[in-house]
Amino acid sequence: MIMKPTEKKKLPQLPNAILLLGLLLLAFMAGRMTSSGGEHPHEDRGPATATAPTAWTCSMHPQVRLPEAGQCPICLMNLIPTTSGGDEDLGPRTLAISENALALAEIMTAPVERRSVARKINMVGKIAFDETRVASITSWVAGRLDRLFVDYTGVTVRTNDHLVEIYSPVLYTAQQELLQAIRAEEQLGPDALEFLREASARTVISAQEKLRLYGITPEQIEAIIEKGTPNERVTILAPMGGVVVHKEAVEGMYVKEGSHIYTIADLSKVWVFLNAYESDLAWLRYGQDVHFTVEAYPGEMFHGRVAFIDPVLDDRTRTIKVRLNVDNQEMRLKPDMFVSATADAVLTSHGKVVDKDLEGIWMCPMHPEITAPELLPCDECGMDLVPAEDLGFVAESSTGESLVIPHTAPLITGKRAVVYVRLPDAAKPTFEGREVILGPRTGDWYIVRSGLLEGEQVVVQGNFKLDSELQIRAKFSMMNPDPNAEPPRIDLGVPGEYLQRLGASIDVYLRVQTAFAADQDNQPDAAALLSSLEQLDEGLLPEEAHKIWKERSLALMTAAKEFAEAPDLESRRVLLEPLTQALVPILEAFGYQREGGAVGIFHCPMALNDVGADWLQQEASTANPYYGSGMLRCGSRTEILEPGN
Repeated sequence: MIMKPTEKKKLPQLPNAILLLGLLLLAFMAGRMTSSGGEHPHEDRGPATATAPTAWTCSMHPQVRLPEAGQCPICLMNLIPTTSGGDEDLGPRTLAISENALALAEIMTAPVERRSVARKINMVGKIAFDETRVASITSWVAGRLDRLFVDYTGVTVRTNDHLVEIYSPVLYTAQQELLQAIRAEEQLGPDALEFLREASARTVISAQEKLRLYGITPEQIEAIIEKGTPNERVTILAPMGGVVVHKEAVEGMYVKEGSHIYTIADLSKVWVFLNAYESDLAWLRYGQDVHFTVEAYPGEMFHGRVAFIDPVLDDRTRTIKVRLNVDNQEMRLKPDMFVSATADAVLTSHGKVVDKDLEGIWMCPMHPEITAPELLPCDECGMDLVPAEDLGFVAESSTGESLVIPHTAPLITGKRAVVYVRLPDAAKPTFEGREVILGPRTGDWYIVRSGLLEGEQVVVQGNFKLDSELQIRAKFSMMNPDPNAEPPRIDLGVPGEYLQRLGASIDVYLRVQTAFAADQDNQPDAAALLSSLEQLDEGLLPEEAHKIWKERSLALMTAAKEFAEAPDLESRRVLLEPLTQALVPILEAFGYQREGGAVGIFHCPMALNDVGADWLQQEASTANPYYGSGMLRCGSRTEILEPGN
């Protein structure tokens, strides 16, 4: 039998196909067995499947956090889960690492502590004339300068020294008038009428006063009277001692009334103008002692007190002018000398400069170099001296030590400062990122205004490594801040007495709120609230807190006055909202102290015709003062104002 070619090709293909399918099936089964771990493919999977992503983020934009997988809305990259590391439950700012990782990262910590911090403020400047001791010698009458006794600048003159001789027709005529008035008075006989004697005497006095107003001294007038004839030339005397620093006239020159002749400067006291940077202003105070040197006397130290701090910043150099008043009785300091100055300052936590030398000392508000151990008038201006404490000084620093951290602890970017704090009770090394408010830096330390407590351990080495790890895990870090985080409150140093008075005002407010919730008007307590706010003593507040009070108290006092004077319950309910809005910012800034503890801020979105309104309340269960029994439970607590500061 002859087979067709097509049939010959088809017969061997069937067994080969079956064999190929069998091999593929065996390979597939072997792969399943290998990937599943043998006969028990679901065994021991616990850790691999126990953790599920709680959020998804972008590796390029860690600020993106979404509840489900997908694409980044910024760069369209696929999102990745944020459960890496297994510490998601610790919080968005917290990181736990092993002991080995701690050692490899070389992380070191240091405690937050209280100590007196000192700083040396270096400044440079120049010596200048004391502007209050500079006199301009002018011609008080028109005339001709026939002689100049002081004919070059730099001459030292004393009070009443001869300066110039001037010929003036005006002065010559005034002398003649005086002499004629005296002769007329002498010619009156004993029988002259009394009114003639009085008129003649007044004429003599008037002529003498005229010469005095022309610059002739009483001694010169007496000499003219004794001589009996007028002087053709009159000598102008120096009104004060000093150095002639400018000379504008020459001999033979005709001058007009008011023409400038000399400028005399008393150099027994000089000014020193220094340039201080903005960052140094926190360490400088009026009356502060500053020592400086000049090149003319190497190794010798001079002293002066800060008498003026310029209220305007120089926008070109970004510096502030600071002026010292310096005694120069020996005339060694010359105007325009360059000086190098240093101010040693110790700053308390309340921003005051510590100076033990000023303990119990009284100082002049205009001339800080004038001090005394008791209340006396100033030798220079006659003003009463004031205690040095009133000018921003304290004598002792033991109770005013600042809270400080090493300068390597904070990571600073823009206006934010992040510090990593080691949590003390964690099973393994755990660190929490925390935003803080820093004061000025002094050497190796930063003053902490808020955000840390004494004794906490902060990372001083390796903090960048911790921050980088948080960024990799898409947690909040220095470069990825929490947009909903509240900034730490600044410690303004408000004294406890003031905080207790604020707490007493809150107690009165709460009585009013309770009455409104019970549909009862409470005018007596509304008036008592105004009275308690008016009795807050501003003098108890430190400088920074006093500024905040000045900015916010006007709205508070206006609202409290309108609230107390409202005619009925419904009017007072409407005015409760602006009163609350004015009171809350002050409580948030200052804090308060009261025996009842914390109070909450409640909000009702339907109050005041669906506009919404806030109120303060102590109880956790809502008691709406705007609706009372009509909708007593409308609203909820949105925030808790903790007492203290």
